[in-house]
Amino acid sequence: MTLKETARRWEPAPWHLIIFLALLQLLLTLLTNGFTLSFDEAMWHYIGRNWFRNGLVPYAGGIDNKSPLIFAIFGLSDKFFGVNYWFPRVLGTVLQSAAIYYVYKIAKHISGEQAGKLAILVYGLSLLWHSTGGRYVSYTETYDVLFIVIAFYLYLTAQNEKGFFVSGFIAGIGFGFRLTAFFGIIAIFIGCLQKSKKSGLLFCTGVLSGILFLFLIGFFAGINLHAVLTYMLTDNFGPGSATDHPLSWRIENFSDKFFFSGVALFYPLIIIYLFIKRKVDLFVLWLIFEFVGFNIVGIYDTAHFKELLPALSLMSAFSIAYLVNTYKLPLKPVMVIIFIIFLPKFSEPLSNLKKILWKEPGNTEIYCQKPFIKPEEGYAKKLGGWVKSNTAVQDMVFVAGFGAQVQAYSERLSPTVYFNVTQTPIAKKRFYEDLSVNKPAMILIPLFSEYEQHVDLDMRQYIDDLVKKQYILYGCMYNYNIYKIKK
Repeated sequence: MTLKETARRWEPAPWHLIIFLALLQLLLTLLTNGFTLSFDEAMWHYIGRNWFRNGLVPYAGGIDNKSPLIFAIFGLSDKFFGVNYWFPRVLGTVLQSAAIYYVYKIAKHISGEQAGKLAILVYGLSLLWHSTGGRYVSYTETYDVLFIVIAFYLYLTAQNEKGFFVSGFIAGIGFGFRLTAFFGIIAIFIGCLQKSKKSGLLFCTGVLSGILFLFLIGFFAGINLHAVLTYMLTDNFGPGSATDHPLSWRIENFSDKFFFSGVALFYPLIIIYLFIKRKVDLFVLWLIFEFVGFNIVGIYDTAHFKELLPALSLMSAFSIAYLVNTYKLPLKPVMVIIFIIFLPKFSEPLSNLKKILWKEPGNTEIYCQKPFIKPEEGYAKKLGGWVKSNTAVQDMVFVAGFGAQVQAYSERLSPTVYFNVTQTPIAKKRFYEDLSVNKPAMILIPLFSEYEQHVDLDMRQYIDDLVKKQYILYGCMYNYNIYKIKK
């Protein structure tokens, strides 16, 4: 057999595709965000570091509305590798690749090897899109989606009572990472009930066991379980919370994210799937419940689309496989077409790679002069490093506004658990109490317009009054005024 004939007959194995997609993911995620922790990653790193380095458990050493599990991952990252952005993203890529593998297993179990390979391509490539938070592989969605996908596979292949229980247990762990896993759990539960009431009961028992297992770990770790409920759930749906947006804002963002993004590529394939099935099956239910949960949260963050992608990708893969088999289409050309259509742009990582290879200097002359622009994320790392070099280890530092990246790279404690702006009534009350008691050695206040646009006047006024009475202006760096406490 000639080399040309071998190339013609060769077909990529599933693991070839998954490894290739993992390499694309690493290229995308490691060469973005100015080679620094993203805004959200910085919050989780700060809280995780306080937990593992300073003994301050989540919600005592910093507050965000995420699970302690994600803080633990970033805390371990800091413990073993210091302040870094690469470890959580490499770990996230590995786990995301595992989710791709289980999506393949589901598709193969339902519709054969061809559907499995198609599911790998559709799901793996759509995970890389900007419109689905492609670079944010270290976020909580990666973890909860992995466990929900595994739970679906275990449910579909369950041969006995143990299988339904284990499926539920795995789903419960996913719920521990992100509460919106609840909507995927509902879909599996309905599928279990369709088999038998006993299957549904065993699945629910498994879910509750998984959640109880995590609660026991949290209890023995010293985490206040009431705080978990407050900051992960109840304080996220009131005035000043992340979900506090007018209806007009929601409609505009819904339209942008669902009709003017890559997500629209799925719609013809979903229509074909519905035409083929002519019923609401498990995968349609899965998509419906995830869609409902997506809109209940109502933030329309790109990373939240990761929870919709498994159902969308599986239904799309089944549709393509149906067309391939019905019209006797060759698989390899179809896969090439999918690759071309679904492949995202890599302009940012390639541009950043060029900066590394040619060592292009950044332009710092644009800072600390009008118009004051928001600094690029890479400069947050530099500013944090400067703060670290100009303060003592025991000094507290407060970065006003959304300054989690500077706070994380400074490796200094904030005087308040609300080190990053949160504007619910509970948060404001605690913020004022903390700053009235703990006076930081250094305060950084943004000069760029986003600070005034997104931080309430009363909070800005409180900080301004504080620096006028007890601080002196030390200088300006990257469009932050830097104040030191009077001695």
